[in-house]
Amino acid sequence: MTTRCQALLGTFVEISVDQHERHSAVEKAFTTIKQVQDLMSFHNPLSELSAINQRSHLAVIAIHPWTAQILNIAQEVCEQSNGLFNCGIGHRLVAAGLLPKHLDLSQYHFGGIEDIHFITPELITSSKPLCLDLGGIAKGFAVDMAVEVLKFNGVESGCVNAGGDLRAFGDAPRPVHIRNPMSPSQLIEIGSIQNGAIATSSLSFSKRERKHSHIINPLAKRESDIHADFSDSFSIVANQCVYADALSKVFALSKDCAHPCFDHFSAQAIRIAA
Repeated sequence: MTTRCQALLGTFVEISVDQHERHSAVEKAFTTIKQVQDLMSFHNPLSELSAINQRSHLAVIAIHPWTAQILNIAQEVCEQSNGLFNCGIGHRLVAAGLLPKHLDLSQYHFGGIEDIHFITPELITSSKPLCLDLGGIAKGFAVDMAVEVLKFNGVESGCVNAGGDLRAFGDAPRPVHIRNPMSPSQLIEIGSIQNGAIATSSLSFSKRERKHSHIINPLAKRESDIHADFSDSFSIVANQCVYADALSKVFALSKDCAHPCFDHFSAQAIRIAA
C-alpha cells in the first residue's frame, strides 16, 4: 500500500492506494484537489468563487466546468432540503470572523444559491448580490474528483480522506472511525465502508470553549439562532463524498435521521450522541 498526505482544503488530505508504484497517479490526484481549492476558495480573493461573489450580480461570469458542477449540486441539495443547506451564508461567517472580509457587508442584501442562473452550462449570472461559501460542499467534491483521477490512472483500489470526508473505492473495505464528540482525542470505530463515502459534521470542542459554531442555519429568523449549537456527531454515508459532505450539514441542523432528502440522494444518516 502507498499512502501520502498533504495539507490542502484547510485540513490534511491522505491518499492511500493498494498498488505500489502508483506515485504518479497519487500526485495527479493531489494536483486535482489543489485545483478545486484554487477555484473555490473563499480565502483567495482571486479565486473563481471570489469573482462570482464580486461580479455575478453585475455581469455574466464564465466558470470552470467543475465550478458549474458543484453549483448545480449545491442548488439541488438546497431544493431537496427545503433551503436547510444553502451556500449563500458567507456573509454570516465573515461577520463571525470565520472568513476574511473581501466584501463590504453593509453594502448589500445578499441572496442565496437559488439566485444563481445558468445562461449556458458554463455561464452564470445572479439576480442578487452573493456571498457564497462552498466550504460545506467543496471538500467532498474535491475528494470525489481525486478518486476519479486515481481510477482513470489505473488505480483499482484506494481511499481519499480529507479531514474526515472519506471515500473508498475498489474491493477492499476500509475501517471508518469517527471522533467521540465527548472526547475529540478518542476515535470510535463504526464499521467499514466499501465503494462509498462518509462525511461528519460535529463541533469537536467543549461548550466552554465554543464561541460560534462553524455551521450556519440559513433558515434562522433570529440572530441568536443563526449559529447552530449542538453536541452530537452527525454523519452521512452516500455514494459520493460531495453529497455526504453537504447532507451532513442538513442532518446536523435538522437532527432528523429520516429527513426526506436523504432518500432522494440514497444516503444514510448516523448519529453519535454526546
